[in-house]
Amino acid sequence: MQLNRFDNIQEFWHCTQAYLLQHQVENNVLLSILHTLLYNPELYLGKPYLVIVQTSGEIGAVAIRTPPQKLILSTAQNMDALQLIAQDLRQEQLPGSMGLAKEVEIFSQIWQALTEQFYQRSVVMKIYQLMAVQRVSTARGYLRLATEGDRSLLIEWLSAFLSEIDQAVSEDVEHQVDNRLKQQNTYFWVDSTPVSVASSKQVLPTIGRINLAYTPPEYRRQGYATACVAALSQKLLDQGCHNCFLIADLANPTANHIYQAIGYRPICDWHEYSFT
Repeated sequence: MQLNRFDNIQEFWHCTQAYLLQHQVENNVLLSILHTLLYNPELYLGKPYLVIVQTSGEIGAVAIRTPPQKLILSTAQNMDALQLIAQDLRQEQLPGSMGLAKEVEIFSQIWQALTEQFYQRSVVMKIYQLMAVQRVSTARGYLRLATEGDRSLLIEWLSAFLSEIDQAVSEDVEHQVDNRLKQQNTYFWVDSTPVSVASSKQVLPTIGRINLAYTPPEYRRQGYATACVAALSQKLLDQGCHNCFLIADLANPTANHIYQAIGYRPICDWHEYSFT
């Protein structure tokens, strides 16, 4: 079994795409990050960690990290591959890991044994897949692309969203907003004024992903979030996507209900661990 690090993102994508696409639902987060590294690398401020573990040319696992974020693990065909990844990173200040429930739990156990750092599961999420938007009663209003004139509002709402999910809010928020505006992938639901926001990405010609959905407290329980996510999901399908993915925190039952009403179907569990 051999671990290979990559510095060239195109080479890494060439070597991993067939493996990742075999389980595109489970690996949709990695596919999304690779798409960004290929076409919008300026979104990430540090050098990415790109690793493949192979046995006789067969991939056992793939791992990606964009510092200072947590390590992200692919589906693992060979759990022993996780040991090699942990050993390769043991001198790093790794804040945590995320991935499919089984893979990320095993990796966290290995990490604790190697480093004597404790691990704790911090977020339990579900990966959802949509192939057709269901008919739902939608709120009054319309979907509108966010523009440069919305920058300050997006910074305010993204900061509020991060605070709500217990993620640190930093100057990086402005960088994230600027990149979302540049990529033209963020949309408001507007009912005389913006009332909800969602962001998407077309990872591959046939794969789309919703990677942000937020409604301020004063506009909740009026159907705006449902209307916004449904309209943006339909937009991805209209652009040629056969599948749309999103990940939802199971601690937010309202959001999970909304997604399922739209047509998203739960596929598998996605867990996040923190190391201390």
